[in-house]
Amino acid sequence: MLLDLSSLKKAVSSLERAIIRSRSAPLDEELRDAVIQRFEYTFELSWKMLKRRLEIEMANPSEADRLAFEDLLREAAQRGLIADVEQWMDYREQRNITSHTYDEQKAGNVYREALQFHADAQSLLGELEKRNRP
Repeated sequence: MLLDLSSLKKAVSSLERAIIRSRSAPLDEELRDAVIQRFEYTFELSWKMLKRRLEIEMANPSEADRLAFEDLLREAAQRGLIADVEQWMDYREQRNITSHTYDEQKAGNVYREALQFHADAQSLLGELEKRNRP
């Protein structure tokens, strides 16, 4: 079964464009906030596509539904979809911070994490594309 990766491709590309623009104006809060927002939805799409890929690869697809998030990441790492489980847990924590509180220091932390996340999201997308070939 092939995954439709078009939404993830678009999200990763959108995050990249926001990061590039934000680097040209590092003090621009609106650009920082754009990166954070794009990080949020790119992260959400990333882990959902990751889960869908695991559902395809696992002997029992419903098993992926029963896995806790951290276990899902461990399974993904064992299968070579992601490299660092702890880093992905950190991304999730940063994503959750953006939904509950917002202040300048936290925004700066999430922004920096989003910069790092972009490379991991690209890596995941590349692996998903590779496995999506018939």
